[in-house]
Amino acid sequence: MAKSAQKLVANNKKAYHDYFVEETWEAGLALAGTEVKSLRLGKCSIKEAFIQEDNGEMYVYGMHISPYEKGNLFNKDPLRTRKLLLHKAEILKLAGKCKEKGYTIMPLQVYFKDGRAKMEIGLCRGKKLYDKRQDIAKKDQRREVEREFKVKNLY
Repeated sequence: MAKSAQKLVANNKKAYHDYFVEETWEAGLALAGTEVKSLRLGKCSIKEAFIQEDNGEMYVYGMHISPYEKGNLFNKDPLRTRKLLLHKAEILKLAGKCKEKGYTIMPLQVYFKDGRAKMEIGLCRGKKLYDKRQDIAKKDQRREVEREFKVKNLY
């Protein structure tokens, strides 16, 4: 079986910095034609986006897809709410977890898989300030080790 090709459009590094990602799901996106064309050009931002459940369906709010230049009257509002395509059991599980204290659903990345726009979403729990400091310290330590290793290999 051939591995499916993925083309990354947008990544949300801020989500990994501000939250602990506990579980991830893949969801389809219900988009208009000009939005898909704009996504293929890589004009998407999910930095301020978040996901909420409404009437048994999941929607992404704050996701910015720039208008397609050649789209004229068919262009949609760049910040409109967009429906996520998930199974009912997944929606119920996510909605139940979201009602627990401290949990939220965040978009992690947007990509094309087999020609279809997909979004990886994560069930996240907010980090405290000291957790962020620990992550920064670990990152600095790893960077220092890589730098020393690189210097040793030069000589």
